[in-house]
Amino acid sequence: MLSKPSIGTDRSGGPQRGRPAWQEGALCAQTGPEFFFPEPGGSVREAKALCLACEERLACLDYALTHDERFGVWGGLSEKERLALRRG
Repeated sequence: MLSKPSIGTDRSGGPQRGRPAWQEGALCAQTGPEFFFPEPGGSVREAKALCLACEERLACLDYALTHDERFGVWGGLSEKERLALRRG
């Protein structure tokens, strides 16, 4: 996810520059960021359910781990779950 998990388009109608190509086909591109970046103490259940159905889940998780994304749900994992995965 980015700061906002929706995909925009540039003037040519293509994906905005700087956003990974996988985001265009990701299910999160069709929802608002509140699912993936809940308020402290908020539930991530809906975001995780959406991620589990998304064909881009592994690309998303790889992106989050590679870019050290510390907030929100990425690739179906919460901040704490990604931290635990990094620490292995």
